[in-house]
Amino acid sequence: MPLSTSPVVRRARLGAELRRLRRRQALTLEQVCGRLGWASTSKLSRIELGQSRPDLADVLDLLDVYEVPPGQRDELIVIARDAATGRGWSRALGEMGERQRAYAELEAGAARIVEYQPAVVPGLLQTPAYARLRVAAGALLHDDVDVEADVRGRAVRQEALRRSDPPHYIALLDERVCEPGGVPADAWRDQLRHLVALADRPHVTIRLLSRDAVPHGGVHPLTAFSYYAYPDPADPRTVLVETLTTDLRLVAEADVARYERLVEWLLAAALPAEETAELLARRLGSALVPRPREPRDPPLPEPRDAAVSEPH
Repeated sequence: MPLSTSPVVRRARLGAELRRLRRRQALTLEQVCGRLGWASTSKLSRIELGQSRPDLADVLDLLDVYEVPPGQRDELIVIARDAATGRGWSRALGEMGERQRAYAELEAGAARIVEYQPAVVPGLLQTPAYARLRVAAGALLHDDVDVEADVRGRAVRQEALRRSDPPHYIALLDERVCEPGGVPADAWRDQLRHLVALADRPHVTIRLLSRDAVPHGGVHPLTAFSYYAYPDPADPRTVLVETLTTDLRLVAEADVARYERLVEWLLAAALPAEETAELLARRLGSALVPRPREPRDPPLPEPRDAAVSEPH
């Protein structure tokens, strides 16, 4: 089943709200922890940064210290319960690796997802065969990758596009993504066929950036990234920036706003969705046409006896 709203997003929302309430009361971390008898400020700091699963009793104590009125208090208790979700969520995510789990948690419950990829098909659009090749390639740099578990994890993530209220998903792909790049012919044909089918879904938009596309001011992304927005506008919009070793999660308003501008510039420079779909269909048609066999050298003539003449 598709995953519900991510506790990771709710933790970030709860932490920001609690930090704002503390500052409104002009209290320091030390003062709050002293009133509650907490041994150090690290516990409160981690809650405010959304880095730990909050205990509901601790949140209730904080709301008492900050003298939160009943209506706002009830709203924050709901958010805190979402943020504290853990066991069932982990079962739903299954055995996927830590990096893929970060994507799954952000994709769950999102209203809008925008992904930019310069070299490979994004995970939400991959076929199992293509995913297996990509994960195996990544495993060359990460010894602890379980290839088959990660492939199954991608299948779990892809449920986000099949839920009853799917996000508006936009894939911004450099033209290089539409080249096989060493992928075996059969797997590449299946992947192209899958992209063509997905591009026909009303909530999926695929747009290519041609090699000569120039975004506003010549600004090009330096690496792949994903952007997430949620139905509740108070839930923090988030950007996940992909790097070789880890992924950087950005929630600060100024950081996210920069990526939102970049997305708009990329959309303005990309081919329209209809032209992209046509290009993908043409690439698929070319991939389905069997290549002509290489001509072979003609066989050498058999030697014959010079004394025997050919009949007239």
